[in-house]
Amino acid sequence: MYHSVLPEKEIKYKNNLTVSRENLEKQLFYIKNNYNTLFFKDLESNKSLENKLILTFDDGYYNNVQHLVPLLEKYGLKATIFIPTQLILNDTSRTFMTFKEIKNLNPDLIEIALHSHSHRNYAQISLQEAEEDIIENIKTLEKYEIRFTKILAYPYGKFPIQKKNEFFNMLEKAGITAALRIGNNIDTYPWKNKFEIQRIDIKGSDNLSVFKWKLRLGKIRP
Repeated sequence: MYHSVLPEKEIKYKNNLTVSRENLEKQLFYIKNNYNTLFFKDLESNKSLENKLILTFDDGYYNNVQHLVPLLEKYGLKATIFIPTQLILNDTSRTFMTFKEIKNLNPDLIEIALHSHSHRNYAQISLQEAEEDIIENIKTLEKYEIRFTKILAYPYGKFPIQKKNEFFNMLEKAGITAALRIGNNIDTYPWKNKFEIQRIDIKGSDNLSVFKWKLRLGKIRP
């Protein structure tokens, strides 16, 4: 799980949501030589493929176009980008991609998926609000004629634990085929819990050794 990508010299304030382009390239080079990247939509037809790995990027940052896409092209890798549609609509600072840019991404390199409309924490709003938000996320991508897979990455990795059965039933009703939290454990396909898929959080502070360790074991334990 990644978010923002910038050249080291452009990272003014160190934060774990921004991985340097230099570190990302080292990580992608390692992945190229040890794993097979694919899209969520291709999992079922590639069940027998060994060493599967899905690269995920949340939020649709403009810097993904600038720095991620060229690296994917260079190494022949694939990634899924999760789009929070209201953030795209309201963006005035060029933080995120435009819908036109999202639509024009190379479908051989990038799969688009859902990341809510308003980017609110689903554990802090009502089920009805969450349902309306997800439907709006879907409708907005459809309005801009963007091809996407009905996989949802929860904003902040959260969902309502106390009402999770009702929440998961709502996801089924909305046509969501799987949903992702964080968790930092290695998850495998077929999913044990398709609405609680765990991802490995790659932080800006992770060096290559930590990155390799996370890919093997998930969490970094003291």
